This record gives sequence, structure tokens and C-alpha cells, in this order.
Amino acid sequence: MNDGKSKGGAAEIVISTDMSRFELDRIHRFLQHEAYWCRGLPRDVFDRSIAHSLCFGAFLASGEQAAFARIISDRATFAHLCDVFVFPHWRGQGISKALIETVLAHPQLKGLRRFTLSTSDASELYARYGFRPPARPDRLMEIANPRAYLDEEGATA
Repeated sequence: MNDGKSKGGAAEIVISTDMSRFELDRIHRFLQHEAYWCRGLPRDVFDRSIAHSLCFGAFLASGEQAAFARIISDRATFAHLCDVFVFPHWRGQGISKALIETVLAHPQLKGLRRFTLSTSDASELYARYGFRPPARPDRLMEIANPRAYLDEEGATA
């Protein structure tokens, strides 16, 4: 599915959910080695996460992928935005804004009761689109396993 053209600063981009366009090896390398939230991500875990998510890519006219975002959702009541990034060379050109706007406008994600995300470095960006800290954080719980991608000796799997 081609979700439309958008201006990302100087670069004209196309935001798409067409998985045949995605540079999966490059996305995995970035997440595994650069992303603070999932460093060490094994390829099989990455592949399963992609297979069970609605993924968005920002693509340049050349076909090069400039950005990525992933949605975990039942597409009826709840969605969680994750793994959002712009490849370093393309940062600062408005691509993340175009990507988030397209994600939030996607027809399968309209009318949801709750849309969540986690971030430690982009709260300002997401606040522009209505994201706020939880009104009742005392009602949220999690099971966190920060060592999930490490083997028994503590090395990445």
C-alpha cells in the first residue's frame, strides 16, 4: 500500500506500508546496533516483530529508505507506536514529522481508544501530535526484561 507523498523538509518522500520496499537488513542493523531501546535485537525476533506489525517506511524518490516506524495493534481499540527512527543522513529534514502524521492518519488506526508509545528522547515531537504522559500512571504495569536479547553469559544472542 502506498500511503502518499509528503514533503520532508528538502527531500520529497513517499510514506508506504508496502513491505516489498523495506530495506529489512538495514533496518535490523540499525535497531540491533544503534537503537538504545533494543540494542542486540536478534534477527529472528526482528523478523517475528515485523511479521506481526503494521510497518511504515519513508522512501526517497531514489527508493532509498530514510525512516521507519512500527505499530503493534489490534486495529480496533489499541495501538503502540515503536521502533521509530530516521537514518542519520536524513535527520533534520522533517521526515519524522511526515512519518508520524501518516501513521496517525492511517485508516486502520483511526478511532482507537488508546494509542501509546515509549520514548526517552523525543517527547517534544510526540507531544505535537497529542501524546501525553499517562493521566493515571498508577494504572499502568509492565513486565520488563532488559536482558532479553542477551545469552546466559551476558553477550548478545
